[in-house]
Amino acid sequence: MKRILFLEGYAGISGDMTVGALLDLGADQEKLRKTLEKLPVTGYELQIREKNQKGFRGCDFQVALEEKEHAHEHRRYADIRKMLEEAEIAQEVKGLALAIFEVAARAEGSVHGIPQEQVAFHEVGAVDSIVDIVSAAFCVCDLGVDEVIVSELWEGCGMIGCRHGQIPVPAPATAEILKASRLPVRLTNVRGEMITPTGAAIAAALKTREKGEEACRIEKIGIGFGKREFPHVSMLRAMILIQEGD
Repeated sequence: MKRILFLEGYAGISGDMTVGALLDLGADQEKLRKTLEKLPVTGYELQIREKNQKGFRGCDFQVALEEKEHAHEHRRYADIRKMLEEAEIAQEVKGLALAIFEVAARAEGSVHGIPQEQVAFHEVGAVDSIVDIVSAAFCVCDLGVDEVIVSELWEGCGMIGCRHGQIPVPAPATAEILKASRLPVRLTNVRGEMITPTGAAIAAALKTREKGEEACRIEKIGIGFGKREFPHVSMLRAMILIQEGD
């Protein structure tokens, strides 16, 4: 018997959407908080609540920052890697979080034309994304899945603002991750960013196999909500699938 995590990204994917969906599947919230307390990261508060959005019930996960402390926050990949390597958290969680950050660092290095060791993260290195990535790694490990399937990911279009000014959608780092990982993507006419760099890095690092046609039964369903407004509901649906047999 196999336990398979299926991430359904038809409304995109982000760090908070992923963690929300995994918590809604049953990942242990209190153990997550205790894991995060072991990181030398401060100036934030976890806000986790059940909510209804456009007719769907799910989990809203948010990392509320103390804005003044992190207004100009950025961290080098080498510093983040060292912090995680030295953190007293489960090895399985640590390894997965490091893998996600490596995907992100490789993409940022390619975009800026520098070695990944020299990458200084802005979006992914901010405190909220460090918490998102470690939380996603913890939740996947806590759910005890054997494999991860990621659906086709849907992305929006247009331009979005960042500290460098206006950039196209998908964001350069996101596009690089999608290219390098060969994750299937559908580019839609919806205005705005549906796939964040953090979400893309999580999907790329987690995916272990393509979607097959083997019969499975759905054991659990979880929904995590995004924060951006679109005509459609901004959510990531996750399922635990049970495949009988070898």
